[in-house]
Amino acid sequence: MKTYLVGGAIRDNLLGLKPKERDWVVVGSSPDEMKSRGFKQVGKDFPVFIDPESGEEYALARTERKSGHGYTGFNFDYNSTVTLEEDLKRRDLTINALFYDIDKKEIVDLVGGIADLKKKNIRTVGNASERFDEDPLRKLRALRFQASTGGKFDRQLYDALQSDPSL
Repeated sequence: MKTYLVGGAIRDNLLGLKPKERDWVVVGSSPDEMKSRGFKQVGKDFPVFIDPESGEEYALARTERKSGHGYTGFNFDYNSTVTLEEDLKRRDLTINALFYDIDKKEIVDLVGGIADLKKKNIRTVGNASERFDEDPLRKLRALRFQASTGGKFDRQLYDALQSDPSL
C-alpha cells in the first residue's frame, strides 16, 4: 500500500496558496485493508474513505469508463493492481494531476502540470473533448481555475469548452 497526496493541495501549494483540503490516493490496497486500518468507507460507487484522525479523504486508485450520462454514469475499477499512472489518466487538468510521494518527499508530475502552472497554461490530461463530454462538471472546474488565475486554455481545451455534446 502506497499513499500519495493528490491534486489541488499540490497545485495550490506550488502557487503559494494555502490548500483548502488535502485529498489522498492509495495504490495497492483494497476496501477490506482500508477498513482494517480504521478508515471509514463513505463512497458508494467507488471506495472513498475518511481517516478517523485527520478527517481527510483517501480514495483507492481507480480507472473509470463512461457508462451513462452526466457526471454519475461511470463504471469503476479499483482493484489493488490499478497503478498510479492508470489513476492519472482519469484526472481532468494537468495542474490537478500532480501527486506528492510522501515517502520520497517529491512531486510526481507525469503530464507537465508544473510547467503548465508556471506558464499559466490550462490543459487536459488526454483528449479534451472526451474528458469534458463525459463529465460536463469538468468544464466548470476549468472555467473556475481560469477565472481565478487568468490562465490560458490550450486550443484543444478551448474547443472542447465551446462544444455541446448534446447537439
